Amino acid sequence: MSNIKVGLVQHTCGSQKSANISDSLAAIAEAATAGAELVVLQELHCSPYICQVEEVEQFDWADPIPGLTVQTFAEAAKRHEIVLVTSLFEKRAPGLYHNTAVVFEKDGSIAGKYRKMHIPDDPAYYEKFYFTPGDLGFEPIDTSVGRLGVLICWDQWYPEAARLMALAGAELLIYPTAIGYETTDEEAEQQRQLDAWRSIQRGHAVANGLPVVCVNRTGFEPDWSGQTKGIHFWGRSFVAGPQGEILFEAPQDRACTKVIEIDKDRTEAVRRIWPFFRDRRIDAYQGLLKRYLD
Repeated sequence: MSNIKVGLVQHTCGSQKSANISDSLAAIAEAATAGAELVVLQELHCSPYICQVEEVEQFDWADPIPGLTVQTFAEAAKRHEIVLVTSLFEKRAPGLYHNTAVVFEKDGSIAGKYRKMHIPDDPAYYEKFYFTPGDLGFEPIDTSVGRLGVLICWDQWYPEAARLMALAGAELLIYPTAIGYETTDEEAEQQRQLDAWRSIQRGHAVANGLPVVCVNRTGFEPDWSGQTKGIHFWGRSFVAGPQGEILFEAPQDRACTKVIEIDKDRTEAVRRIWPFFRDRRIDAYQGLLKRYLD
């Protein structure tokens, strides 16, 4: 058996960076105490979701890599002897910023980084204003607990991203996430969005025969500009097995730290009965390299 214990950390975020970091660190310690070998944090866990509004002052939340915030989480990984997946607002250079997952090894060293490739620009999710699209490609990160296919939030809607990570040997697909209900949406629309969000990621698990770990933030965050009525982040962090089966789902409206055991050997068993990789028609997919087939 090749089992791995994965800790999911779902929490609220407020306007104080130090408090947000403290919440993440406390939950990391809780997960490690419960036996986690790998801990995954939600998207942009050091800050409120700044992308509801386009304001240049919000760039002040960003951190260099390496830097003080990175060192804080490196020390946490080392102290608890865990592999840690963080999600940081990276200041790469003046005027150049990324939405970046930094993965730490058990000794506190950086195992690798992933910069968010797909950047949304929708009402209340104005991420193109803040984040330059990633330039590191879809490359899994090798760690002592396995090869991690780390992607971020909006990436989770793209089967191409999940497939490329799987084709490169990822053993888990991991999605730090910040998604919720824009408060003016009707209840039926909110439910459709939630169902679609769960379904697409379960589909990645099925199509690639891989476990999927998705960690979302929770709580209400107001739009301080008054343009919208704010976002209720819907929580519901979850783990799906390689046939899309739900192994765990967190509550919607409160913080949650949970350790889930995943059997990585099931990928081999599932791919033997559902040999999607064997039957792929790689000779007939040229159209995928085009924006649209006119």
